[in-house]
Amino acid sequence: MEDIINSLSTYGYIILFAYSFGGGMVAIIAAGVLSYAGKMDLTTSIAVAFMANVMGSSLLFYMGRYNKSALMPYIKAHRRKLALGHILMKKQGDKIIFFQKFIYGLKTIVPMTIGLTKYPQMKFHLLNAISAALWAISLGVGSYMAGEALMSIAAYFSQNPLLTPIILLTILGLLWFYLQKVTKKKSR
Repeated sequence: MEDIINSLSTYGYIILFAYSFGGGMVAIIAAGVLSYAGKMDLTTSIAVAFMANVMGSSLLFYMGRYNKSALMPYIKAHRRKLALGHILMKKQGDKIIFFQKFIYGLKTIVPMTIGLTKYPQMKFHLLNAISAALWAISLGVGSYMAGEALMSIAAYFSQNPLLTPIILLTILGLLWFYLQKVTKKKSR
């Protein structure tokens, strides 16, 4: 465990950038805990996660806006999820840009879906930056404040290694089941 913490504190900002670029929450939470432990700086971690998240969502937006033909072969398998993103955009409006940062499975679909529409580009970038700031600050500060509890949980799982895959598989299974149910074609 000590080796992992040392390597994370050495390469943590690079890992945090790469993971946050894809919209992942685990890295900013880990950075908050490592900041609590004194291995990383919380302000720097929040800034890195914010910048990476803004850049990643903007890239997805631009891919949807200007590279539709290249995306189509990859999108065909996820048409229902794109339709869900489009429906959420119509129902929730601008709020979906804020919510998608915190919901697994929508983090990549929603910016691409918005890019495929005629949504104003500057408005997207402004709302994306505000939501990325809220995302980075809330998860970074929240995990910093919960650092002691999260470190205790991590210590418990390191002592009971069989629980980790069981819980992860259960969570992934529930997420898969939920996304299948939400995007399932309704019979008439």
